Amino acid sequence: MLYRFIDLFAGIGGIRLAFEEYGQCVFSCEWDVKAQETYYANFGETPVGDIRSVNEKDIPDHEILLAGFPCQPFSIAGVSKKNSLGRQHGFLDETQGTLFFDIARIIKEKQPKAFLLENVKNLRSHDKGKTFKVIKNVLENELGYTIYDEVLNAKGLVPQNRERIYIVGFKKPLKFDFPIIPSKGPALKTILEDTFDDKYTLSDKLWEYLQAYKAKHEAKGNGFGYGLADLDSYSRTLSARYYKDGSEILIPQEGKNPRRLTPTECARLQGFPDTFKIVVSNTAAYKQFGNSVAVPVVRLIAEKMIQAIEKDELLQVERKKVLTHAGK
Repeated sequence: MLYRFIDLFAGIGGIRLAFEEYGQCVFSCEWDVKAQETYYANFGETPVGDIRSVNEKDIPDHEILLAGFPCQPFSIAGVSKKNSLGRQHGFLDETQGTLFFDIARIIKEKQPKAFLLENVKNLRSHDKGKTFKVIKNVLENELGYTIYDEVLNAKGLVPQNRERIYIVGFKKPLKFDFPIIPSKGPALKTILEDTFDDKYTLSDKLWEYLQAYKAKHEAKGNGFGYGLADLDSYSRTLSARYYKDGSEILIPQEGKNPRRLTPTECARLQGFPDTFKIVVSNTAAYKQFGNSVAVPVVRLIAEKMIQAIEKDELLQVERKKVLTHAGK
């Protein structure tokens, strides 16, 4: 069976890439204009801009919802206090003003079979765990989905230390297991280009500044500063700020200052294929790949989600409830 899916907060389509073998994307949304350019170049469609202006009733029917949503602060006020003020409670109030609210209203309206949400691993601890508590409450209790969440590190599939939280939900109480990511993955040297422009080598001025900055913080006992990569191991996490000075991942060069990764190497570091088109400036490309996902990790999650849907195996506790209601 082919599944229809939607791609929210789509970025440059990393999550979509992982799901395309299982079906068809019927709707995409991404507000960043430069990311839209990259998305169009690779998928032939320009995502809708602002999700907040989209009426959930206008979104096409779909079986799977995908979203790498931004983490914004949530406020939790007690239900009793809200009642006393005559305000409605539940997700319509607790998540209002956050972009997660838009995911919630779409799920409520369209009732997909499953969804996958991706975020930074600190989502679990944000605001002393309150943010994640609201999200889980909305998904499980307000919307009625069976939820699984796990922090997975991509370093067993790509040469990058990248921990992200993945939240999988099913409309039915299906059994689901996250994929096991290998503990040891490819070496950083396997994704490096053979030839590159001299412009990626740091200037003497920048290299001196980064060394002085690191020395200053080391003297204070802090671990801040540039990261000179081990080519036989994996890199630090690629971030959206990589365009500024490249300091978190610097490639050592014999007899020369270290260099930044090229945009193509950043794409490979995230598991994008070499056929993926980079049509924007280096600055924009660095931001886009830093904000994206490790595609091979999402691909394994996609495979497990599809298996769970097609096996249709219910959780044991829920199965007993179903059988009881059926009078068996």
